[in-house]
Amino acid sequence: MAQENSHGVRPHRVVALVDANSNPFEIGCAIEIFGLRRPELGRDLYDFTLCSPEPRTLMRDGFFTLTGVAPLAAAEAADTLIVPNRPDTEVPRRRAVLDAVRRAHARDARLVGFCSGAFTLAEAGVLDGRRATAHWQWAGDFRRRFPAVRLEPDVLFVDDGDILTAAGSAAALDLGLHIVRRDFGAEVANSVSRRLVFAAHRDGGQRQFVERPVPEVPDESLGPLLAWALERLGEPLTVAGLAARAAVSPATLHRRFRAQLGTTPLAWLNGERTALACRLIERGEGRLDVVAHRSGLGTAANLRARLRRETGLTPSAYRHRFAP
Repeated sequence: MAQENSHGVRPHRVVALVDANSNPFEIGCAIEIFGLRRPELGRDLYDFTLCSPEPRTLMRDGFFTLTGVAPLAAAEAADTLIVPNRPDTEVPRRRAVLDAVRRAHARDARLVGFCSGAFTLAEAGVLDGRRATAHWQWAGDFRRRFPAVRLEPDVLFVDDGDILTAAGSAAALDLGLHIVRRDFGAEVANSVSRRLVFAAHRDGGQRQFVERPVPEVPDESLGPLLAWALERLGEPLTVAGLAARAAVSPATLHRRFRAQLGTTPLAWLNGERTALACRLIERGEGRLDVVAHRSGLGTAANLRARLRRETGLTPSAYRHRFAP
């Protein structure tokens, strides 16, 4: 049983369910995001538990055996249940695991699938009519086996409210940080990402990782330009201005953004400005016109539209949830 914190609020329980042949990497991602203590924040964000249907679980390709974790019954107390992820997607999941997923869904627990975890969710029947993603290599097989699921194979993760899915293995970190951002706000998520030395938000989608020929002369890094722009988000930056700063044409800049980030310069700029606006609200700035001006979004109306599009919340709802 989780202990109440100093505010009398029980920490959110995250349970990662491990089954035979599970991938160690995704389990490690779950532990890094949800299981580690956060002394730099002065509090622990989650109450994390690993559980398995059996006391000894042989991991992927027999690399090692996992022991000493909680029994499957621990899944019954999860506020968020991370479902098993395995490379043998054609092998049916065991009945006890699927039943645990169904019971968690029935009591409104949040369900999370990393990579092939989408197969576990789909096999449990909780994804019918819902949006989800899975690794691009398995997209065809997934669509064939689960035609009722609205698969989106070109994104890093899908947030469909109470069910969230991530694409490839490393996308587990993207989704995990997104969940932290959803639960605690951008400032806390940025702190966790700094500890991970991982980007708090990666633009683009899976299409940038699909196999393609390597260019003979790779594009120059966008790093210096992005760092320069991040220091000036409140200024009237334009795509033409960014291109001039990089000493390339706007068309070349678009190609580099597409190749390296999987997005456009304008979309990247808007995303970073919205993230800055979120941080300003979290730090206590309540004047929307000031937030809009300092973040470069211009007007309070544009701020409202961008914030609702990115977070699903109005500025007042975001402030109520995350501001001091």
